[in-house]
Amino acid sequence: MTTTQLRRYELHDGMMDDFVAWFPNIVPVRAKFGFTVEAGFVDRETNQFVWAVSYDGDEAAFRAAEAVYTESPERAAVFLGQPSRVAKMHLALVEQIGV
Repeated sequence: MTTTQLRRYELHDGMMDDFVAWFPNIVPVRAKFGFTVEAGFVDRETNQFVWAVSYDGDEAAFRAAEAVYTESPERAAVFLGQPSRVAKMHLALVEQIGV
């Protein structure tokens, strides 16, 4: 079973290009903790960055891995010295449908 989280960020004005340039730095850190970044999208009209991240496991396993990742020194290092670019986050575990 794979669990996927959809993450929608409302960015501060003028931060999109810097955020998009920085974002690839987080991908290998997520991978180190067992996550796969599935996709990322920019919605310039609404100033939102939307991305999906998955983990091979159920919801409890996803949340446990997320807690370890969030508290990790590797994650802290990627964010060190970075300005606050995200004004608001919308996070949800989602189900993929066959289309």
